[in-house]
Amino acid sequence: MRVRGHPSLIVLLVVLLSGGCGSQPPAPSPRDDTPAPEPEAVGEASEVREEASSAPAVDVTWLPPYFHTPEDRAHYYISRLSDRRFTQTYGGVEHPRTWYTAAEQLGQLGELAIPLLFARIETHDPYELMLVLYALQLASQDPAVMAQTGGDALLLGTVLTESTNHENRIHARAWWERHRHRWEPRPGHR
Repeated sequence: MRVRGHPSLIVLLVVLLSGGCGSQPPAPSPRDDTPAPEPEAVGEASEVREEASSAPAVDVTWLPPYFHTPEDRAHYYISRLSDRRFTQTYGGVEHPRTWYTAAEQLGQLGELAIPLLFARIETHDPYELMLVLYALQLASQDPAVMAQTGGDALLLGTVLTESTNHENRIHARAWWERHRHRWEPRPGHR
C-alpha cells in the first residue's frame, strides 16, 4: 500500500501518533487520608450522583502531556465538564460525596476560566450546564476577580442540581452583563 500526501503532513501525523503512544499517565501520587474539602453551597444532586457513580471511573489526576500553562489546564478542564465519569468521591463509605473535578479545577483557576465558562453557558447538556454554573460561582470568588468586581461574586441559590439550572443561568447572565467588559478585548489591545 502506498501513502500519498505532502511529506510534512505525513511527518506531522507520525509525530502526533507516536507522541500519544509513547507517553504514559503518571502514577497516582500517594494521598493522605484526609477527605477533600466540602464544596461550598452544595445542593442536593442525588440524580446526578447516581448517574456519575454508575459510569466507569477515569483518572482525574492525569493531565495530557505538554499541558504546562494555566491556559492549557483551563481548556482541558473545560473539555471535561460534560464527562460524568470525571469525578471523585470523598467523605468515606458512610457519607460519600461527589467531587466534580473539572468544575473545582476551573474554579481554582479563577479569572482565567470565566470567559471560557461563559462560552459554555448556552450548552444544551443539563449536566454540563450544572457544572459550568458551579465553576463560575467558584471562579467569581477568586480574590483577583473580587478585587476587580468590587466584591460582586456570582451568588447562586442551590447548585449542583440540574433542576435549578434555569434560575442559576439567569443569575449568571446578569452577573456577566455587569462584568463582561473586564474580559472583552479593548480596541487597540490584544
